[in-house]
Amino acid sequence: MTTTLITGANKSLGFETARQLIAAGHTVYVGARDPERGRQAADRLGGRFVQLDVTDDDSVRAAAQTIQDEAGHLDVLVNNAGIPGSRDDDTATFQKVFDTNVFGVVRMLRTFLPLLEKSDNPVVVNVSSGLGSLTVAADPEGNKDAAPVWVPTFAYSSSKAALNMLTIQYARQYPGMRINVVDPGYTATDFNGHNGYQTIEEGAEIIIRLARIDQDGPTAQYLSLTGTMPW
Repeated sequence: MTTTLITGANKSLGFETARQLIAAGHTVYVGARDPERGRQAADRLGGRFVQLDVTDDDSVRAAAQTIQDEAGHLDVLVNNAGIPGSRDDDTATFQKVFDTNVFGVVRMLRTFLPLLEKSDNPVVVNVSSGLGSLTVAADPEGNKDAAPVWVPTFAYSSSKAALNMLTIQYARQYPGMRINVVDPGYTATDFNGHNGYQTIEEGAEIIIRLARIDQDGPTAQYLSLTGTMPW
């Protein structure tokens, strides 16, 4: 049975991803900062709750130890946890957003790589955004098909561009793993006041698709439901 960990899995895209992967036969660890919300989500899903704050080293190490003790390995890691931050360009906003969206992913990868290396088919899915595309940001009018919604967010967009580069770096360093980054598209979530034009199910589809690939699947790719995203 495939053992999967999803960060920020108590709601929205993380919750839907967990629901569908459980239905597909995965044993899913529902990672959440808030124990009460996390346990409630895991109970509803039929998953396993693990307390996980990606901005806290001790929390990440404790989660890894829990999965090590219970499962002995990890097959799929979905780095879904993220925050939008404000549209301000002050350093405090950048620090807060990057701590979750970038440094949080680094914490997760550095800590969970030993468990992933014990898998016969290790997979990592980093959840990014079309706002992280440098190509789209440089020419939003010419790339509407790739990212039809462009929003001027300093910290969030920059953090997702950094996440895209991290994905390439880790994929090259660990060629035995399938490590990709995805753009779910403009999905109605808490991030945007539920104004997105896609449903949660539609937004989660590309995450689920990449979480289920095998060793013949892509790696170091930036993908959406419509195909390959421009970096």
